[in-house]
Amino acid sequence: QCLIIGGGPCGLRTAIELAFLGAKVVVVEKRDTFSRNNVLHLWPFTIHDLRGLGAKKFYGKFCAGSIDHISIRQLQLILFKVALILGVEIHVNLEFVKVLEPPEDQENQKTGWRAEFLPMDHPLSEYEFDVIIGADGRRNTLEGFRRKEFRGKLAIAITANFINRNTTAEAKVEEISGVAFIFNQKFFQDLKEETGIDLENIVYYKDSTHYFVMTAKKQSLLDKGVIINDSIDTELLLCGENVNQSNLLSYAREAADFATNYQLPSLDFAINHYGQPDVAMFDFTSMYASENAALVRERHRHQLLVALVGDSLLEPFWPMGTGCARGFLAAFDTAWMVRSWAQGKPPLEILAERESIYRLLPQTTPENINKNFDQYTIDPGTRYPNLNSSCVRPHQVRQLYVTNELQQCPLERVSSIRRSVNLTRQESDIRPNKLLTWCQKQTEGYRNVNVTDLTTSWKSGLALCAIIHRFRPDLIDFDALNEEDVVRNNQLAFDVAEQEFGIPPVTTGQELGSAGEPDKLSMVLYLSKFYELFRGTPLRAVDAAEKQNGENNDLGSSKSSNFIFNNYINLTLPRKRVPKVSCET
Repeated sequence: QCLIIGGGPCGLRTAIELAFLGAKVVVVEKRDTFSRNNVLHLWPFTIHDLRGLGAKKFYGKFCAGSIDHISIRQLQLILFKVALILGVEIHVNLEFVKVLEPPEDQENQKTGWRAEFLPMDHPLSEYEFDVIIGADGRRNTLEGFRRKEFRGKLAIAITANFINRNTTAEAKVEEISGVAFIFNQKFFQDLKEETGIDLENIVYYKDSTHYFVMTAKKQSLLDKGVIINDSIDTELLLCGENVNQSNLLSYAREAADFATNYQLPSLDFAINHYGQPDVAMFDFTSMYASENAALVRERHRHQLLVALVGDSLLEPFWPMGTGCARGFLAAFDTAWMVRSWAQGKPPLEILAERESIYRLLPQTTPENINKNFDQYTIDPGTRYPNLNSSCVRPHQVRQLYVTNELQQCPLERVSSIRRSVNLTRQESDIRPNKLLTWCQKQTEGYRNVNVTDLTTSWKSGLALCAIIHRFRPDLIDFDALNEEDVVRNNQLAFDVAEQEFGIPPVTTGQELGSAGEPDKLSMVLYLSKFYELFRGTPLRAVDAAEKQNGENNDLGSSKSSNFIFNNYINLTLPRKRVPKVSCET
């Protein structure tokens, strides 16, 4: 018996997969219309998946030719129809409030887990379930999930939807799948000179609307009167009272006109569900991810599996188009977990496996998932290469089993489990600028290593090897490394980190070497694991004299190894949660 909160693409895709498993699935959605015009970029596997669900039958234009995108509204309509065919029960105009625990008195009537809704007298208030899944976006109304924040430099996005009248003139206008300043500086310089609009990138998709999304520079928005007063507080900067809506509309229209070489005959704004022109400006300086993907609650012998999918689990980075793809992957992973739940596997085993798989999600790209889409199932092994579904051990997820009867649950799997670095509370505390400073200190003095950021500075592989060599010089002969052999350097670092420290790689040496720029979020997550393992370890001096002094070097390495071992044990032992104010060490 499953309850899903939210009728967005990820909630509906999860509902479909659970229905395929034979579950009774109920979806609650507080709206009664699908009105989101914004367009989603689709990875190849999502196109293949949707075609398999019959998307082309419901929407004949689906991904025709080279098109690799779809409006959120159209995607919801497709998934909505598929879900209904499979027997999913969908309730609209119904808002989830909270989960209701089973009553203490179980003698007269054995009532399980239920939910409170608005309106309160809705018949679904009597529905009992043993699985609940939050798919209601960033607002996530399910309790028990702490979020970690990834914050970068200020980034302001503007989305705009214009009416598509499907005329011949409109059909001739070419899409812009994504152009950034670094790749086409003349375009952006001409845009600034002609209009005063200063952008970092822009995308144009032609769907049921003409959809534009762009990253605008703050000074440009101030100069054009879009933002009224400057502020260092992002929330105050972009609050409604500080935005001139008329100037925002003009800004978006000018940018769209220039980007399409003034070929669109008329740019009239589409209307959103509030009855207003469909233009939005928002900050994606910070992105949130849940610290864990699932938990189990038990009260009065009634167990409840609680999980997150979609933006509730991991907020997308829109320039990379990760939202729909990672949302679908999480939906499949969640269905796999529910399957294990239905099979009666021990809760801690289920949670440990789910958290192991969740670690891969922020690292996924179209290039590093399996390419044989025909073989995809809810089994994670069919989708993720090099999957280690047991890198988190059952005893490490005790805090995710909220019950007074924890001692009755087995804490170990039957098979042997390789120990790995388990990031706990501290992972959510490390900010990118602090991580960058730490990395710079560790790599200082190494030949051909100059760490200035968390992306391109790591492409050669030398910086990763330097960090490992700094603390464990016995594992890597740094002087023997060739700066030009990027693939080998990266693969060496990945292999050593996984074998010696239990840190799983985010990609392969080949992929990192051939990528234009490493994914910042993936690199932050990966480097954070080194920070957690090595922080507090005494620094070694990097000079020739020390290397020649074999006795002292061995002694220094021994001290460093003891420090690392203690950190290693601390990371893998379960910890009590402490209030954030007492986190500083």
